[in-house]
Amino acid sequence: MSLRSGVRSGWGVQPVAAALVAILAGYSGSVVIIFQAAQAAHLPDTLLSSWIWAISLGCGVSGIVLSLRLRAPVSVAWSTPGAALLVVSLPGLPWAEAVGAFVLASAAIFALAISGMFERVMRLVPPAIAAAMLAGILFRFGAQTWVSLGRAPLLVGVMVVAFLLGRRILPKFAITIVLVVGVTLAGLRGQTHFADVHLALAVPVWTMPVFTFGSALNLALPLCLVAITGQFLPGLAVIRAAGYSVNQRLVVGAISGVSTLLAPFGCHGITTAAFTAAQIAGPEGHDDPGQRWRAGVAMGVLYLLIALFGATLAAVFAALPAELIAAIAGLALLGAILGGLSAAIAEPSSRDAAMITFLCTASGMSLFGLGAPLWGLVLGLAAQAVLGGTHRAKPPSASPAVSR
Repeated sequence: MSLRSGVRSGWGVQPVAAALVAILAGYSGSVVIIFQAAQAAHLPDTLLSSWIWAISLGCGVSGIVLSLRLRAPVSVAWSTPGAALLVVSLPGLPWAEAVGAFVLASAAIFALAISGMFERVMRLVPPAIAAAMLAGILFRFGAQTWVSLGRAPLLVGVMVVAFLLGRRILPKFAITIVLVVGVTLAGLRGQTHFADVHLALAVPVWTMPVFTFGSALNLALPLCLVAITGQFLPGLAVIRAAGYSVNQRLVVGAISGVSTLLAPFGCHGITTAAFTAAQIAGPEGHDDPGQRWRAGVAMGVLYLLIALFGATLAAVFAALPAELIAAIAGLALLGAILGGLSAAIAEPSSRDAAMITFLCTASGMSLFGLGAPLWGLVLGLAAQAVLGGTHRAKPPSASPAVSR
C-alpha cells in the first residue's frame, strides 16, 4: 500500500474520537502546569503563547511523521515533570538561560539516542532513585491542592469531590470532569474573566539561547533525566506492550531532534507519552491493530490545530482563579506522584537512598547555587553507594509514570 493511499483509505470516526479523547485528557491537566511555570517566572503573554505553540507544534509534527513512518500509534507529549520542575526553577532565571537549558537537555537526549547509548546510560541511575526524584519534583503540586482548599473551600472542595466521582465512574475523563466542574462553578460565582479572551493566532518568539554552567546543572540535567526516566521509557514500554515493535533510536532521536530545534521558541522538551499512548494504542484507537496508527496521525493533526491558537489557550487559563489552577495541577499529578513513590520503595535495598532523594528534592533546598533536584540525585546516589544496595536494570513498566 502506498503512503498516499494508506492515508486516504480506511478513515473513520473511531481513530479521530480516540485522538480527541487523548488530547482532552492531556491538555486538561498538564497545560495548567506550564501556565503556572510562566506565572511564577512572570513571563509575558507573548512568550507563554510561543511556548504553547512550540510544544504543540513539536508534538503534532513528531506524532504524524512517526505514526506514518512506523505504522504504529506513536503518541507524543511535552514533558509534564519537566514543566513541573520549571515552576520552581524558572523564577530568578533569565529566560535566555532557561532556553539554553532546554536546548542542552534535548540535544543530550538526541545524542544518547543516535549513539545507541540511551539505555546504557540509564542503567547508571537506579530506577528507585530516578522515581524518587520524579516524585519529589511533583510533590509540591499535590500539596498545593490542599493549600488551595484552605483558601477556597467551596470551589476546591467541589473539584475534589468531582475528581473522586470521576475516578470511580469515568477514570479516563476524571481531570476533564474536574476542569469542567471547576470552571462552571467559578463562572457562576463570578470568579472568571473570560470577557478579555479573544480568538488569536500564536506568534512564535525566538529567544537566543544563553548557555551557563549553573543552568546546565540545575535545569538541563534534571530536565534530561526526568524526560527519559519519567516519560520516554514508560512511553516506549506502552507502545511495545500494545504489540508494536518500534525502532527506539528512531523514535527518541526524531522527537528529541524536533525538540532541540523548537527549544529557542520555548519548547522545554517533548517526549513519548504514556497515558495517551495507551488510549490510542488499544482497541479505542481502532478495532484493527494494524490501523491504529491513524489515531496517532489524527492526534498529531489536533496538536497542530491547537498550536495555531496558543495565544487564546494562554488567555483562557489566565482568566481562571489561581486556586482552580493549583487544584487541577495537583489532582492531575496525583497518579504520577503515587507511581513515583511506589517505584521508589519497590526495592527494599534502595528504600533509604530513595527516601533521601525524595525528601531532598521535595524540600526545594539550595546549596552552593545548586538546586534541590540535583542535590536529591547526588545525595541519593551517594547514599546508595554507602549503603551498598544493588539495583538491577529492568525494562520500564507499561504502567504510565505520568499522566500524559
